[in-house]
Amino acid sequence: MQHAPDSSIAVADPPAAMNAFPHFLRRIFSFPVAIAFLLAALAVCTVRSRFDDPDMWWHLKMGQVIWTTHTIPLHDIFSYTTNHHASVPQEWLGEVSIYLAYKLAGYSGMMAWLCLFAAAILVGAYWLSSFYSGNLKVGFLGGLIVWLFSTVGLSIRPQMIGYLLLIVELAVIYLGRTRSPRWFLCLPILFALWINCHGSFILGIAIAAMYLFSSLFHFEMGSLIAERWEPARRKMLAIGLALSLPALFLNPDGIHQILYPVKAFSTQGLALALSQEWQATPLTDARAKALLLILLASFLLVILRRSQLFFDELLTLCAATWLGLSHQRTLFAFGILAAPILCRQLAALWDNYEPEKEVPWMNAVFIAGALLVAISLFPSAHNLETQAQAKSPVKAVAYILNHHLRGPMLNDYLYGGYLIWAAPQYPVMIDGRADVYEWSGFFDQYVRWMSLGQDPRVLLQKYGVNFCLLTQDSPMVQVLALLPDWKKVYSDSNSVVFERDAAENRP
Repeated sequence: MQHAPDSSIAVADPPAAMNAFPHFLRRIFSFPVAIAFLLAALAVCTVRSRFDDPDMWWHLKMGQVIWTTHTIPLHDIFSYTTNHHASVPQEWLGEVSIYLAYKLAGYSGMMAWLCLFAAAILVGAYWLSSFYSGNLKVGFLGGLIVWLFSTVGLSIRPQMIGYLLLIVELAVIYLGRTRSPRWFLCLPILFALWINCHGSFILGIAIAAMYLFSSLFHFEMGSLIAERWEPARRKMLAIGLALSLPALFLNPDGIHQILYPVKAFSTQGLALALSQEWQATPLTDARAKALLLILLASFLLVILRRSQLFFDELLTLCAATWLGLSHQRTLFAFGILAAPILCRQLAALWDNYEPEKEVPWMNAVFIAGALLVAISLFPSAHNLETQAQAKSPVKAVAYILNHHLRGPMLNDYLYGGYLIWAAPQYPVMIDGRADVYEWSGFFDQYVRWMSLGQDPRVLLQKYGVNFCLLTQDSPMVQVLALLPDWKKVYSDSNSVVFERDAAENRP
């Protein structure tokens, strides 16, 4: 990012009346710090009830496998239907961090992991928007914008690290553009980390390349302006981006991991079509309306000559809008990319932060209140157990283990992740790792079975299934109840277990 004046948020000397307040306390109990704590408390309030993502379990298990075996699996080790198909460990480092949080404090550690990254994203967006716009008050709006769009994806998954690194990348580009171009040399380090945490590194590469492209142009078309960078600065960005490409090879699976995002989008047509988070964003969604409102505000400010729009910002907004409208999941990225731009456009319309008017004791009250809210609302271990039971087959798995049901098992797609973690002795039929199932050719078979696209007995007989674990609302619950060789042996508020010839299938 660029264009913000470097000195616009510099802290002025405090008046004599404040000199009695220790300098270090003035810096701690300042308005920007109070806003940061407020956003952190907002993050905790938002994620406290989100211990329910079905994919977090297999991420947790993979992290455990990597940490305890000191190896990174390059093939599937959890399912009996993929025939150990090749698997890309694109999130292995993020998965290890999730497991270490669990190892440190169980479920509470995992929730603390989520709170930490959610808070870091909101606070990072606030600081980025503040420095980019040159207005610390407007920067708070940037943090709120990112919060709104982040609600689509705040969960215990490695993607949280990817979004945080996107903010870091934008900050590096801003610093390299407005301060020392040596900041661009941080990009290879950033991407060497990013590729081992999440596949969104490909978006980071595209963003850096877009800034390099826009740095070549110089024109003025009304309020649309392109600023050609000085050659030395542009050259340094080109070097940083060029070095980032070999840095991507610092991963356990080489070129396969680098090409994974492209392969995932080009070869997972069925999985992407059926996954809600990869569906196009409906315009009835409140976040879609907010997206359109942000675009309208940005372009109205340009049309009314209240603000300029720079060429790199236009490219960024176009890319962000395409992402946000194409897939619900990438609304998160839209917020991160669009917030600093709108904040810069609004900066002149909003009074800036004036440090000489600071009231440290009032800021201290806000900080203490935010801390109190965050601590008091952090969910208890019992609450986290309850959340897990509400979405995962906790009681059903306990029944399966206690009664020693004999596999192979057919499980619901959403339950696969929890089974990988809680019942590793039962290889799953399928789980949230849609890529490996589509690549191995099994995903299509499973979808046809679940959608009654074929005789349900075909899949059951092909894999010798002896018991099924399904959700209560699965249409196959009604079908299995009608099959003569199957009997319902367990049921609770969210899960059902069917067994084939139950009495004969136990050891």
